[in-house]
Amino acid sequence: MSEKKQPSVWQGFKAFLMRGNVVDLAVAVVIGAAFTNIVNSLVKGIINPLVGAIGTQNLDAYSSCLSESCKGNQGIRLLWGSVLGATLTFLITGAVVYFLMVLPMSKYLARQEARRKARQGTHEVIEVTELEVLKEIRDALVAQRGSGYNGPSHRGYDGRQ
Repeated sequence: MSEKKQPSVWQGFKAFLMRGNVVDLAVAVVIGAAFTNIVNSLVKGIINPLVGAIGTQNLDAYSSCLSESCKGNQGIRLLWGSVLGATLTFLITGAVVYFLMVLPMSKYLARQEARRKARQGTHEVIEVTELEVLKEIRDALVAQRGSGYNGPSHRGYDGRQ
């Protein structure tokens, strides 16, 4: 009996790494990491100073105390400023991704789909037009023969006996 040779672990790992999805995912992670730095810089350099015009530039400084006293490490402190900062970062990231990536790509894909449908519509119009032209040629030939045409005959190609 002959057994099929199983691929080695190394060959399987190599095949896994060469899949397109893995490479695309790796590129997405690298781009995402670089994009995170841009968003963080935007929040620290623009958003925090704008919020700082009202209060403090460091959103982490905004907090509330749930207990009677929050001096030092005493008491229960809610750090709602850091939540606000993370929320702003999330919203900015979402807006940038949507307006700079998702929206242009969806418009591009919609234009491509419209072009494809237009090409298909033109192709159908051409087919219908060709059929109509052939019918007109048939009718003209019938008219040239005279009104004695009663449909296709069983004679030879040129109509002679």
